[in-house]
Amino acid sequence: MKTAMSAPFLSTTLLAAAFMISFTLPLAAQQPVSNSVDAQREAMRKLSFLAGHWSGPVTIVRGPGEALHLTQTEAVEYKLDGLVLLIEGKSTSADGKVLFNALATIAYDDASHSYRFRAYNDGHYLDTELSVPASNGFSWGFTAGPAHIVNTMHLTGKGEWAEVTEVTVGSNPPHRSVDMQLQHQP
Repeated sequence: MKTAMSAPFLSTTLLAAAFMISFTLPLAAQQPVSNSVDAQREAMRKLSFLAGHWSGPVTIVRGPGEALHLTQTEAVEYKLDGLVLLIEGKSTSADGKVLFNALATIAYDDASHSYRFRAYNDGHYLDTELSVPASNGFSWGFTAGPAHIVNTMHLTGKGEWAEVTEVTVGSNPPHRSVDMQLQHQP
């Protein structure tokens, strides 16, 4: 007994097949993937100190008035066999209410020899370059209107995740808006 396929099913199937073919043909024409993947994986190993669960105090100053003193957690894990770091950060108040929640990825682009940082929060996203110095740390920044924001992280001598965010508006001196000190959790 024959069954007829519906037109929407057939067009969806053909569209999916065309997408897969158009995606894989350029990849097949490129140089062997293993060299590119190996270079990316090696570059991502420089960030292995981030992997794990972190927790500790964060102070957030948004403007005049009292600073927010919260608890920050960062869950960092490798994905795609070491090619991407997935970072989920949350800031919670003393009563457990989540006041800040973000998701970010870090990946290495071997063609440009640069790390890319992509972060998502409250329906917005950021895509910028991440600088990874020789030591255990990173920094990234962006401009939003008249403000230039720079985020810098390093491991302390005690192995703590120390991170600050500084905001510069125009020619004014930088203002520290975030200061956190996290401990690696077992």
